[in-house]
Amino acid sequence: MLQRLISYWVYGGVLAGILLLVLSPLLVAGWSTPLAATFLLLPAYMVHQYEEHDHDRFRLFFNETIGKGLDVLSPLAVFITNVPGVWGVIALSLYGAMSFSLGWALVAVHLVLINAVVHIVHAIIFRRYNPGLCTALVVFLPLGVVTLVLIDRAGGGSITSHAVGLITAVAIHAAILLHVRRKLRVLQRIQGAGAA
Repeated sequence: MLQRLISYWVYGGVLAGILLLVLSPLLVAGWSTPLAATFLLLPAYMVHQYEEHDHDRFRLFFNETIGKGLDVLSPLAVFITNVPGVWGVIALSLYGAMSFSLGWALVAVHLVLINAVVHIVHAIIFRRYNPGLCTALVVFLPLGVVTLVLIDRAGGGSITSHAVGLITAVAIHAAILLHVRRKLRVLQRIQGAGAA
C-alpha cells in the first residue's frame, strides 16, 4: 500500500488541491488577506504538481536531462520532496504565521517563487518545456508576488523573515540537487566499472 502512495500521490494531491480551492472561501473566512493568500499557495502547488508529475513526467525528464539518462531521481525521492518537503513545509509555514509571526508565511512564498525560478532557468538552459513550467509561470509567479507584497504591506516582511524564507526554500532545492549529484556519481562509477 505504501508503494502505491509513493507512486500515485500526485493524483490524490491534485484532487485535494481542487477541493481546497473550492472550500477556501469557507476555510479562510475571517483570516487576514496575507494569511488567506498564503493558504492558497498549498492548493496552487498541488495543481502545479499535477502538471509536473502526472505520468511520472518530471522524474523521467529530470533523469534524462540532469541525470544524463541515469535513474538519479527515484519515485521515493519525488514523494519525499513533494509531500513532506512541500505540503509539510507550507503547512508549518502557515502554522508559524498564525501562531507566532506573519513573517513565517514567507517560507511558503519563497518556496513557490524559487520553484518558479528553477523551472524558468531549466527551460532557458535546455531550451525546451519542462514539466511544471506552465503553472510556474501562470500561477506561481503572480500568486507568489502578490502574497509577498501583501505580507510586506502587513508588516511581516522583515529582513530576517525574508532571509529565513529564502534560505529554507533554497536549502530544500539544494538538498534535492546534492542528493541527485551524489547518486549520479555513484551510478556513473558503477556504469564505468561495468564497462571495464
